[in-house]
Amino acid sequence: MLRRLRPGRLLPFLLVACAVLLAGCSGSDAPPQVTFTVAGQDRTTGPTQWCDLKVTDCTGDPAAEVHLGVPAGTPVQVAVAEELSATPWHVVFSYRGTDGQQVDGRSPVFAAGAQKDYTLELPAPTDQLLTAQVQAFGIPSADPQTGQGEFLIRGSWVLVTDA
Repeated sequence: MLRRLRPGRLLPFLLVACAVLLAGCSGSDAPPQVTFTVAGQDRTTGPTQWCDLKVTDCTGDPAAEVHLGVPAGTPVQVAVAEELSATPWHVVFSYRGTDGQQVDGRSPVFAAGAQKDYTLELPAPTDQLLTAQVQAFGIPSADPQTGQGEFLIRGSWVLVTDA
């Protein structure tokens, strides 16, 4: 998933890039963990995809995907490890609305160091969560053709509901 940065946002872009670089220098080679909690049940997992900071060298682990029963209208608490919260991240999700249609959404992007957890609540109590995915951003880079900033996804932690 690619995000483009508008020209007027160069300073925040550079600040985020520096924060990501500093966070990546923590010395730990193990990818961070994420915990999904639903009605007192929790699952902690590593990423299904993990890349270096430049998002050029990636590994995948589909077995890291976790499954939990999530009754309609039940919030999901997401807690990220300290080293993950030191970088920009967000939660993307899909749910089935009252009309039976799939709806995709996402949380705000949390700035580096701003937040270690998030509660995912769907709009209506009858909405059924299908998937939730924590995504960590890598170092922003410039598109060689346009010069605009791009935010590539460095890591993904996936929850699939047993709906």
